[in-house]
Amino acid sequence: MMEEILNRPLKDALVILQERSLTQSTYFGIPAVKNPLDFWIYREIIFEQKPDVIIEIGTHCGGTTLALAHICDLMNRGSIIGVDISQALVSYQIKSHPRITLIEGDACQAFEYVCNKINQTANILIIEDSAHTFRNTLNVLEVYSPLIKPGGYFIVEDSICHHGLNEGPYPGPYEAIEMFLKSNHDFESDRSREPAITWNPKGYLRRKCE
Repeated sequence: MMEEILNRPLKDALVILQERSLTQSTYFGIPAVKNPLDFWIYREIIFEQKPDVIIEIGTHCGGTTLALAHICDLMNRGSIIGVDISQALVSYQIKSHPRITLIEGDACQAFEYVCNKINQTANILIIEDSAHTFRNTLNVLEVYSPLIKPGGYFIVEDSICHHGLNEGPYPGPYEAIEMFLKSNHDFESDRSREPAITWNPKGYLRRKCE
C-alpha cells in the first residue's frame, strides 16, 4: 500500500507499478499494459494534435488500441492502425471497431502496406510499443519517422528499460532513441511531455517545425 512505502526509494515504487501494469491493468476488461500517467499524456497530445491516423506498433491484446479508438470516437475523428507480429490475442470486440484496422506482420516489412492505408496529407501520430530491442526500435524509428509532419509526435515506449527498471533488453529503446536523435536532427525529445513518473524517458519525440 502507498502509505507503507513512502520512505522507500522511487526505484522500489517503479517495480510495484510495473507489476501492477503487467498483471492487472485492463481497459474495458481487456489487458492494457500501459502506465496510466503516460496514457493521460497521450490523450493530451491527441486532443491538441487531432491526428487523422494513429499508428500503434505493438498491439498485444488490444486494450490500448481500443482506448485510442474510444478517444477518436469522442472527438469524432481519426482512425487506428494496429501493427503486430500476431493479432491472435486481440478480441472480436476490437477487431470489429469501425475505427480500427489491424495488420499482422513485422512493422518494418509491412510499412508499404501501412502507407497504402493512409492519405499522404494525413496528420499522423505513431506509438512504438513492439519488441523493445535496440535494433528493432531503431529500425522502426528510421522507417516510420518520415510519416510524422512538423510539430507531430512519434512516441517510443518502455525506454525505462535499464533507465528506471532493471529489466528488458539492453541496449534497448533508450539507447535507440539517443542513436536516432544523433542522426535525425529534424526530431527532438520533448521532455516537457513526460509525467513525473514515465515509462518513456526521452520517448516523446517531436518533429521540429520548419
